[in-house]
Formats: sequence, structure tokens, C-alpha cells
Amino acid sequence: MRMARVGILFDRQAAYKEWSNGRNAFGCYLGEILAQRGIPYHWVDEPAQLDETDADIILIGCMEEGTETSQRLLAYMERGGSVVSFAGVNDLADRFGCRAHDAIGAGYAYFEDAADYGEAVPLRFLRAVPWSPVSGSSPRIGLTSSGTITRETPDRAAAVGSALQRFAVGNGGTLDRFAPDLPATVVMLQQGAGPVLEDGAPAPDGTAGLDDGVLKADDVTGLHWTYDRAMTATGLPYFAYPYADWWRERLAGHLVRLSADKGLSLPFVAYWPDGVGQVALISHDSDGNVDEHAVSTLDVLADLQIRSTWCMLEPGYSADIYDRVRREGHELAFHYNAVEADDGFWAEEEFHRQFNWLKQAVSPTPIVSNKNHLTRVEGWGDLFRWCEAAGIASDQTRGPSKKGNVGFIYGTCHPYFPAAWADERNRIYPVLEIGFLSPDIDHGKWSDSGVIAPLLHQVRQVGGVLHMIFHQVHIHSRERVRQALYEVVRQARALDYSFWTGRMIVEWTQQRRSLTIREVDRQGVPIVSDEGQTGEGQSVEGPLAVGQTAAEQSAGQAVVWVPMPAEVRSRLDPSVELTFHYGIACRKYVTPNRK
Repeated sequence: MRMARVGILFDRQAAYKEWSNGRNAFGCYLGEILAQRGIPYHWVDEPAQLDETDADIILIGCMEEGTETSQRLLAYMERGGSVVSFAGVNDLADRFGCRAHDAIGAGYAYFEDAADYGEAVPLRFLRAVPWSPVSGSSPRIGLTSSGTITRETPDRAAAVGSALQRFAVGNGGTLDRFAPDLPATVVMLQQGAGPVLEDGAPAPDGTAGLDDGVLKADDVTGLHWTYDRAMTATGLPYFAYPYADWWRERLAGHLVRLSADKGLSLPFVAYWPDGVGQVALISHDSDGNVDEHAVSTLDVLADLQIRSTWCMLEPGYSADIYDRVRREGHELAFHYNAVEADDGFWAEEEFHRQFNWLKQAVSPTPIVSNKNHLTRVEGWGDLFRWCEAAGIASDQTRGPSKKGNVGFIYGTCHPYFPAAWADERNRIYPVLEIGFLSPDIDHGKWSDSGVIAPLLHQVRQVGGVLHMIFHQVHIHSRERVRQALYEVVRQARALDYSFWTGRMIVEWTQQRRSLTIREVDRQGVPIVSDEGQTGEGQSVEGPLAVGQTAAEQSAGQAVVWVPMPAEVRSRLDPSVELTFHYGIACRKYVTPNRK
């Protein structure tokens, strides 16, 4: 069995033209999407490399249309290669007997195989370019269309074209063309549809007054107040759908299925260690900085037997509080204050001044995580640059500030590395974003306990992180908030959640991403490079352990899923256990414990 080779065409010269004109080339984010799923890939930096590439599949990240690049892609497909495009290759529409329509903005995509991806509703996108077959044309290629896209509303009566089209080319070659711009949609859902420059428009139903005179992360969102919210059993609205997570899964699953169609396997890595299905993170913001509030919170956490992340606002707690926080296994983190009403302001120098205060206050404890006070944010990438410069590995600022926008306001519950704007050439910031879904349930200012169950079930479905904030002051002074925390923990444990700190998530992400799947052997066993795990930077290669039980696992053992093409499955021993992912039977392999 051979592993599929995946390449991403990202023409640097074409991208430089976009960046020099102030336009984003978010196609570069395809690499981050694949890396997050542990799918091996390589970059194709210039079109000439297409002539000699050994890639079985080429994803189009950036190219200049109307040039010889298109002809090279055609030649690649004629040789049996498969191309996957997202709202692109529009200069080839006529060649494939179609007409490319003008780009549209936000809309929704319906797919017939939604159940294979766990998609409960049509997927929201933020840009698409549909193609339609030209009446009376006789293209020399076969066309298979699936799904539909709509303009603005999810009403299928507003359909404007197919969501996905497959064109057969040459000897086994294909063009799979998604009408939605998938990578740009994921970026702008996760990070907002643009920079934060002014107050956001309030929710029409009055549940989210974003026009409060404070610039915040949630002033800019890619979601719709009506179409993208649902109601809890208690009658409160919340953003219900992890669209960005579903889009990432759809891309990964499409590549797995496309590889299987070619008789190849495309392995991928599970999001969490063996025995862990999904993670819950409880964080606290030390607003008020009263030691008594901290003691009450520590007592509750000890009773619950969970560890949490403590985001510290200047001037912080007494030294003995920090000692107990550390002793009981919690994480000390930063809480940057840029809120003028609380004597803070937005400036890089002030960020570093406050961070240096915290480092001295909790020395020698290293600070890994940050969350901004009141989700205060300006611009697009400023905060991530500041974290990067300070050596802060993770941010937790992206989340709701109002009652009516709790939930998946950024379409995701997965940790991710964000993309820069065009002025920084859309580079990927080395700062892991772990957004939160709700602050202080049952406080009265935000949502109530009716949101707990739907959020838990949805996060579990996509294998993400349930991140909730509970302020120490409210745990101490409000019985309903305290009981809501107990209820979150109770329901999460019933669904097999593991409670981690932000630092634990960062360390696992770093470890997981150090794994690179190099190949699969004749029996389908993956060969991996475990770079950086030995402490000396060299690769440690070898076949993975098979069939270990959860009881035999310990933290740090990653799971590699190997899709088994039909021909290979027919030769397997019937006792081999297979699990379906993306509609394809996969075999589970567990990495040896290297700790």
C-alpha cells in the first residue's frame, strides 16, 4: 500500500503581487489546515515544479490565472494527477465547458454526504465563485456535480450553483473544484472578517450590544445573527455551529477519499492522545485581585479535582496565593489590560510592561498563555505579534463578550495558529489561539446553564476544546455561578471530557505537530519521524505500535489513523478492527511512549 503524496501550489511570485496590492492570499492557510490534521504535504513554490512533481494530488493555494500555469495544471491532470481548487482556476472554465460567474459574498453550502462529516446544517462560507455548464457545449471531459451553494441565506431556493464539481481528465486525472473559497473562509471565520477598527453592529434582537464604545475581538465576526444562532432550552440565543471546524474536516476528508479513489492511503493524526476524545479548559480572570476570591476558587477546584488556567491582571494576588496555585497544579497566565475604564490602554509598550510585571511577580514560573481583559483588541495581528515577541506561546482572547453571542462565534472550538494580514504576507503566527465559548454561566450578564449541554455535545462531535471562563470574584460571591461550574464539570465528565490547562494544550500541540508521517509500509503500518522528542533534534523513526488498549496508554501517545483502500481491506484478517472516518475504513496505530 502506498501513501498519497499531497502538494500545495503556492506561487510565490503571484502571491507577492497580491500582497503588494494590499490583497490577502489566504490560500497559504491550506498548509496550516493540513498540519492541524497531521496530513503530510509539501509546498510547490513555482509553477515549473508541476512539470516534474511526484505529487498525486495538488491543492491550489495561489496562482496567477491566464498564464502558462493553467496549461501546466492541465498537463499534470492529463498524466493522471488530481487538482483540488477553491473558487479558483477560473480561466479554465471554458476548457471544461463551463462559465465562471462573478464572485459572491457570504452564503451556505449543502453537501449530500454531510452525515459522514458530522455536519448538522449547511456550511456558511464567506466567498465563492460558482461555475455552471454552458448549455449546448460538448466538453471533452466528464462532469459530476454535488451539493449546492446559496447566496446570503441558507434557503435552498436561493441556490446559485454546485458546491463541488469533479471533472475527469486524461488517464485518471481529475479537477475537483469547490465553489467556496475554503481557506479564506476558515481564516475569516476564526479571526473575524476583517480588522477590528470600530464598534460592531449590535444584534437585532438586543441580546448583544457590541456598540459599547470598547473595541473588542467580537466587534468583527463572519457569522449571521439570524441564520447562525439557535436557542437553548431556556430560550437564549447562542452561535451553535462550528463552521470552520466542519470546513477543515471536509477538506481533510475529501483528500482521504480522493486518495482512496486512487488506491492510495492518506494517514492523519488524531487531535488528542490515545484515550482522550475531547478536552475541557476552565480559565479564570483575576479581576479585582482579592485574595479571598482566589481562596474560594482554589477550594472549589480542589473539590472538583480539576486543574485550571489563572489569567493574572495587574496588580495580582499575594505571593502565597501563587504558591498554592502552583502547588495544586494550576497554570499561571497573563491577563493584559487595555481597557481605559480600568486604567489600561492599547499599546505594545504597555503590553510588555504589564507582562514584565507578571514575570517578576510569579518568578520563576514561565508564562505560556495570555487572555486580554474584556477581549479588548484592535486591528488584526497586533496582539499575536506582541505575544510572539514576548515569547507567549498561546492566546485565549477570542470569545464572546455579550449574552447573545456566546458559543461558536468564531466557528471553531479547536486550537489553531492564526494567519497574518497582507501587510505581513499572511504568515502564520507561532501563537496558538485557544478561544473560549462563554464566560460565567448563570451570572445574569451572559448565558445561562441551558447552553452547557448543546456546547458540550457539539464540541465532543468535532473533538475540540470546551473552553469556559469563570471569574474568581463570581465563584466566590455568586452561588449560581459556582453551581454552574459544578454542572459544567459534571456534564463534561459524563461525556468523557479530560480537563486540561492551557499550558497542557500547548505542550500537547507542540508534541503532536512534531510527528511527521513519512510513509506506510506494505502492511499499511505508518513510519513516522518524531522530531524534537529526543532533546537533540534528530529523527527517531520506526513502525508504530498496534492494538494497545487505553489502559496501556499514557499521556503523549498519539494516534495515527490509516485509511485502508478497498483492495487492501479485502486482504486483511477479519479480526482486524476498523473504524470509519470520513466514510472510509481506517486502522488505528498508536505511537510508542517516548517519555
